[in-house]
Amino acid sequence: MKPQSAIDYIDHILQAARLACEYVDGWEREQFFKDRRTQQAVILNLIVIGEAATRLMQEYPQIIERFPEVPWRSMKGMRNRIAHGYFEINLQIIWDTVRTALPALIGQLEALRPAQGNDGDHTGPDT
Repeated sequence: MKPQSAIDYIDHILQAARLACEYVDGWEREQFFKDRRTQQAVILNLIVIGEAATRLMQEYPQIIERFPEVPWRSMKGMRNRIAHGYFEINLQIIWDTVRTALPALIGQLEALRPAQGNDGDHTGPDT
């Protein structure tokens, strides 16, 4: 299997964040709280985000240092809380994350994502 580049991990995070947001687009909190299937879909994408962030942190620490404003550790922490405490998931936190934190994260990652190309840890037009 080909090693993942930093761009690959960022793309995984972006895709999962966009999907999670898409699942609840136009929804009210009450709809989300009643729909277990959508809850699980959002939660799965939060796990994907956290796993990709964890691997990015391990394999490309220079990216983490270069972009400290991106909540890398929070992504990892959310994944760990979900994966290790699944039966104690706070849906209000999940809802707040998908409605507030993920749209902000998408904006941050789109800003650092290069417009073209994929050369390993290249993460912006000035590198």
